[in-house]
Amino acid sequence: MDRLSPSSSATGPSPRRSWWGWGTEDKALPDGECTALGALVPGAAQTPLPVPAVGDLELLPSRVAPPPALGHLVSDAPRERAGHTYGKAYRDVVRALYGDLRAAPDLVARPRTEREVTDVLDWASGADVAVVPYGAGSSVVGGVEYRAGAHRGVVSMDLTGLDRVLEVDRVSRAARIQAGVLGPALEDVLRPYGLTLRHFPQSFEFSTLGGWLATRAGGHYATLHTHIDDLVESLRVVTPAGVNESLRVPGSGAGPSPDRLFLGSEGTLGVITEAWMRLQDRPRHKASATVYFDDFDRALHAVRAISQSGLHPANCRLLDPGEAALARVAEGGRSALVLGAESAVLPVDGRLAELVGLARDHGGVPAPAGREGGDAAGAWRSAFLRMPYLRDALARMSVISETFETACTWDRLHLLVDTVRRELGATVRRTTGAEAMVNCRLTHVYPDGAAPYFTVVVAARRGSEVAVWDDIKSAATQVLGDLGATVTHHHAVGRDHRPGYDRQRPEPFALALRAAKQTLDPAGILNPGVLLDPAPRPGAAREGHVPI
Repeated sequence: MDRLSPSSSATGPSPRRSWWGWGTEDKALPDGECTALGALVPGAAQTPLPVPAVGDLELLPSRVAPPPALGHLVSDAPRERAGHTYGKAYRDVVRALYGDLRAAPDLVARPRTEREVTDVLDWASGADVAVVPYGAGSSVVGGVEYRAGAHRGVVSMDLTGLDRVLEVDRVSRAARIQAGVLGPALEDVLRPYGLTLRHFPQSFEFSTLGGWLATRAGGHYATLHTHIDDLVESLRVVTPAGVNESLRVPGSGAGPSPDRLFLGSEGTLGVITEAWMRLQDRPRHKASATVYFDDFDRALHAVRAISQSGLHPANCRLLDPGEAALARVAEGGRSALVLGAESAVLPVDGRLAELVGLARDHGGVPAPAGREGGDAAGAWRSAFLRMPYLRDALARMSVISETFETACTWDRLHLLVDTVRRELGATVRRTTGAEAMVNCRLTHVYPDGAAPYFTVVVAARRGSEVAVWDDIKSAATQVLGDLGATVTHHHAVGRDHRPGYDRQRPEPFALALRAAKQTLDPAGILNPGVLLDPAPRPGAAREGHVPI
């Protein structure tokens, strides 16, 4: 087992992050490209919304000051506060572009040790200050935005200072990792050992291990270890009631799992500071192929056969005709199935051939071996990683680009896809008078079901973007609940999915969760409003922080 020295930090210099949108400033689309992109959507605005300069933002004065002992950890600088106000949902980006930062935290804390995390929580618990744990801010469900309105102040606790890989156990293929490490930096540390966590969400570059754990994130891989839950050996969590550290073992039948309490808790029960994570050998053998379908329903049957075959493809992304055209993977109304196989031990060409054969049995037409198949998979990957920047560009042109995902069993999947398309289309027509593009792709597949991911694109009247987005989100939540599908497969609950989550969870479990919250966070300071309503507090909402 290797113990990394204090200098073995997993961070390094990086381009400046955008305070209002996705990723880094250097990759955001310039005005001319925004205009050209908007021209492809009927009814889009003629000019892009300007990006406000931080110096022009109207931020409310900070209402609280930390004690002198914590002064070195916190900042009330405008850029810090602005950049920690929202996550990266469409709704967040639009409000930032309009300069609506009423929800800005009073302070941003950047602890670098677990002791400093504890010190901030101790002060906040006694000072009636809400604490919103913040990984890298890539939440798309309102998970890092304070909306409760009744606390004396709000601190955004940025955990990216806890960014080290502390130990690597090569024999057991595991590592002890601090929660604030970003995805690329983590893989950089593991690479010399020939190991990988093998968890690559779309937000990989701008999300942290702690964020993945707190939101039960799903990774890129379509089968087997799809969720971060599968990779956890043990967790260490700081709560206002004390530190919770689970036993590090490969498996246990000793009562309810303590890790399961905190996985998906979204910063409401404690602050995850480190975890022992299961690793895998880096793959040495890879192969990919693309299969085209003229009939999307037959493609769904093909994917079900693949998911139940036991072949476990690393990639099994089915794109409907609209999604395939946007990603430049297929044209002419065809759907595309992007398949991939990989292994650290054995060649995978034979396995890929079996996967393609199953798709062919259901009417699929494989792309010619070599260039076309590889180009299609590469085009999909490039579009996948570039999409958040394009979404921001569309937002500047007052074009709604909303995405949401769910999961259901195979017997209900066809009905769900058809109903979502119909109901979302009707909602958009009623709200905007325009026809929406409603696309679907499958991101993850299981023997008993799949996770469809929908994209809705439509132009909105300038100034109405948030209202239209809210209508689409509300309609989607209602449809998913009516059909017995989950309100989210891998994007967490946050505040935006609360109505669907409240409907989905059993009431006895809600009672147990409320009891856990009261026990672990008796002052009610941790991310109030996420998963649970804040406990009743005396007095009305304080000026400057009102529910939004």
